[in-house]
Amino acid sequence: MAAPGPAVPRGFLPGGGSGGAPDPLPEPKPLLELIRLKRDGGRLGEADVRAFVGAVADGSAQGAQIGAMLMAIRLRGMDMEETAALTRALAESGQQLEWPEAWQGQLVDKHSTGGVGDKVSLVLAPALAACGCKVPMISGRGLGHTGGTLDKLESIPGFTVIQSPEQMRKLLEQVGCCIVGQSEKLVPADGILYAARDVTATVDSLPLITASILSKKAVEGLSALVVDVKFGEAAVLPSQAQARELAAALVGVGAGLGLRVAAALTAMDTPVGRSVGHALEVEEALLCLDGAGPPDLRDLVTRLGGALLWLNRQAEAQAEGAARVAAALDDGSARGRFERMLAAQGVDPGLARALCSGSPARRRELLPRAREREELRAPADAPRSRPLPAGTVEHIRALPLALVLRELGAGRSRAGEPIRPGVGAELLVGVGQRLRCGAPWLRVHRDGPALSGPQRRVLQGALVLSDRAPFAAPSLFAELVLPPAHGPTDTQK
Repeated sequence: MAAPGPAVPRGFLPGGGSGGAPDPLPEPKPLLELIRLKRDGGRLGEADVRAFVGAVADGSAQGAQIGAMLMAIRLRGMDMEETAALTRALAESGQQLEWPEAWQGQLVDKHSTGGVGDKVSLVLAPALAACGCKVPMISGRGLGHTGGTLDKLESIPGFTVIQSPEQMRKLLEQVGCCIVGQSEKLVPADGILYAARDVTATVDSLPLITASILSKKAVEGLSALVVDVKFGEAAVLPSQAQARELAAALVGVGAGLGLRVAAALTAMDTPVGRSVGHALEVEEALLCLDGAGPPDLRDLVTRLGGALLWLNRQAEAQAEGAARVAAALDDGSARGRFERMLAAQGVDPGLARALCSGSPARRRELLPRAREREELRAPADAPRSRPLPAGTVEHIRALPLALVLRELGAGRSRAGEPIRPGVGAELLVGVGQRLRCGAPWLRVHRDGPALSGPQRRVLQGALVLSDRAPFAAPSLFAELVLPPAHGPTDTQK
């Protein structure tokens, strides 16, 4: 379905043109004055933005000042030029990545705004490498109630997310992909702001999201990027309209920086797949790399990968690209790349081999496990000895599930807080399936005492039943917003 080109999102202030020679940069203002200026709705110039980011990077900005500026931006917004300036300043706060000339046209990446059970990156990076791409993926940790890719990978004993630019180049030469974190050399200022956003209620600021995502990607020297923009109850952005605004900003600011960016809008009301929690999600990612696993996870991996291959002109159509990604999952080549990536990033080669070739039961033995398991059952109005039909699973709400798991140690309430990699939950039933009264529908993996009454009530509230007939769960993929040069916006239902 055709749609108009990207508009200026509501989270961004109007103003600023793109034509003509740039004006000379004025002297930057003191940091306190910059905070006051943005607090009062003023516009930060390029020199102002660079001064703020420089103070963040060199440690001269106090934590309270960083929080104050983030809140001012969250409340007052930024126009597209301010956002582009912030993106450039963050990207230039560290080392720029440089690649061999022969890799031009092969460098691609995918990023997600964060979801519950979203382990797509763990599968897609090696699948793209198996399709001939170079994937220098710089990822983040969990924000709010959402899980982080780095946290999931660190549940694998020995996996090292901090890699120097020189090590990243070696990884791409040997494997074709790597998944690394920000370091003192790579976009360090964004790493500081990223952690601060998580504890200052500024995670949902569209300019801050845009600058954070694109700054990490600007240093990668990419040919193409697909951003998975989540929307729904458990997403940073609750509505599809808000997600579309962020998508437009990512595409527009990316184009201004010379990046070919597309943004996929995907639903985040129910968890992705059947597992939530770091080690459990690694297990499920390995199932998908086996060519199996939950259909919704495989669907997202192939659609996002297909769009990226098409955007990068490595496939004639999105469907062709999706078929290539699916083939890499089914023939084992993506799993082989994942095994090589694990070994190259610090995992013992024997463990990497056992994880990638072992049975699901063997994998569970090799990864961190919680001490206890506890099952929740579908509400029963009749004695359990006489189970009666309870209904069809209309919906499983991701947000209550994520909030309780965070309380149990699967997430963070403040920056730097340790997590429990074995804590999580398994959905024992999927959306659209029939569930009987008293039948188990959720298995919680916990390290602490039994679930409290309030926690059980919150979790039971995540299960929504209806009396309609069983149905096929809809795809989580809703729309793909493309750069103007790549044609009209595609909407896929």
